[in-house]
Amino acid sequence: MTLIASGSTSDPVTITNASFFPDLALSDFRDAMRVDSTVTDERAVHALQAAMFNVNAQLATWMQEQKDAGVTTLENVPEQDWQPSGVYMRLYLRAVWSMARANLVERYRDYDSTNDGHDRAEALEVTGDDYRRTPTGPSPISVALTAPPWS
Repeated sequence: MTLIASGSTSDPVTITNASFFPDLALSDFRDAMRVDSTVTDERAVHALQAAMFNVNAQLATWMQEQKDAGVTTLENVPEQDWQPSGVYMRLYLRAVWSMARANLVERYRDYDSTNDGHDRAEALEVTGDDYRRTPTGPSPISVALTAPPWS
């Protein structure tokens, strides 16, 4: 017998971000990253906040450059001609959501101690690493948020 705590996801939750970056909607994160109600709102919010802090810190210098150029929000950063509208917003959300999902995958490894759960945890370990790689390494968000090398 396996006991899994089911978290409540009924109330809309918005996480306030720094003024340059967008606030985060918990429901958008859950939908985009397929995070079900076995992850409580409190744990999901904590993971999102930690990821938000991390990504914001990585982008602090770039954000200041944008502000110095008169751009007050991520949504108002001018895109290159070859980029679709909203690219910076999507990349930012992907970076935050991927880091938060990786954190949750790592933390929920031990929720089921059966053999099936342990086998699934082994598979999730690779998934967690994959999520973590999305916003780090030669960072897709850093690459996309800086001028291309040919400009």
